[in-house]
Amino acid sequence: MSKPEFLSFSSSQLLPQEEVLEVKTSSRSLQIGIPKETCMQEKRVSLTPDSVQLLVSNGHEVKVETGAGEDARYSDQDYSEAGAIVAYQQKEIFESDLILKIEPPSAQEIDLMKHKQTLISALQLKTQNKVYFEKLARKKVTALSFENMEDEDGIVPVVRSMSEIAGNTSILIAAEYLSNANNGKGFMLGGVSGVPPTEVVIIGAGTVGAYAARTALGLGASVKVFDKSLSKLRRLQGVLNNAPIYTCVIQPKILEKSLMRCDVAIGAIRSENGRTPCIVTEDMVRNMKPGSVIVDVSIDQGGCFETSELTNHEKPIYSKYDIIHYCVPNIASRVSRTASFSLSNILAPTLLSIGEYGGVDEILGRSVGVRKGLYMYRGTLVNKAIGEWFDLPYTDAHLLFG
Repeated sequence: MSKPEFLSFSSSQLLPQEEVLEVKTSSRSLQIGIPKETCMQEKRVSLTPDSVQLLVSNGHEVKVETGAGEDARYSDQDYSEAGAIVAYQQKEIFESDLILKIEPPSAQEIDLMKHKQTLISALQLKTQNKVYFEKLARKKVTALSFENMEDEDGIVPVVRSMSEIAGNTSILIAAEYLSNANNGKGFMLGGVSGVPPTEVVIIGAGTVGAYAARTALGLGASVKVFDKSLSKLRRLQGVLNNAPIYTCVIQPKILEKSLMRCDVAIGAIRSENGRTPCIVTEDMVRNMKPGSVIVDVSIDQGGCFETSELTNHEKPIYSKYDIIHYCVPNIASRVSRTASFSLSNILAPTLLSIGEYGGVDEILGRSVGVRKGLYMYRGTLVNKAIGEWFDLPYTDAHLLFG
């Protein structure tokens, strides 16, 4: 029988130890500026009046440029009553310590920014150039992209939220262009008793594809979903509670036959790096039924249909081989109020956390999720992908914050 093992302690460990207390950080009041979006396609606003009221009641100052919320149907009076300061000159907004935008700032807006300012906006790396980062660096700006920030579960909430909106809306868009009102085939998307349901093909089983499938099923359509990942297809069926949905791994011949029979095709493929793979060839599109509708949600990464060409909200569609193509990259702006509300629900708590931690530097040191969105710190590029893409010097953010 083996002898029992005893733990040994040093003499210093046996002495009474000092009590270790949590050192609380002092909260800090933020000056937040919300400029009006100047991009023609952008109709969203980063904070709703309700979120502004929440921030103001917690001691923060919010300046909103006049007309910033009008495309989302929020008036200057709504913001004023919520406690915001309505600024009538753009330069007043850029005097704030923290600038909150949807689109990345334009070259003119960067010129208005002051040194050592904080910027929170989308990055949209594929649309940027080297000059953009060089101008931010000269201003010693600390810049975060909200589409890369993660929550406590490791999910990117902004991307997921906008993907949910795009998935739902893509089916409603298809329904519009199938109807007579838009010179479509005269079909109702879905089905009624005694009439065969419309057929919908969705390429991609991610968040966009899942919400598109759910909406199409809810309308009564017959839905087929294709994806290269079998695990994503299994997960989709689980999310939809094993609803009557056809799923298949992408195989060209099977996909082509399904496209020939369908009334609506949704492109929902996402690429982790680079361009979206082109799944549907021009010949496949040519063989589709005349009057069918293609909604290519993947167009912001190049599109997954070979016949896809970039369009905008003013002229959203074109016809090729008698197939209606809808290829607008910013579908969420089509429902700007819903999208603004969703964004605001994500950004307002982040701003509250920044204030509670004591400022941007403090939250970057403590929150890995927020730090995931950091691409420039006080004028120093801290994103490896950007540095290699544009041949710019960069420093690893982990070396700055541990």
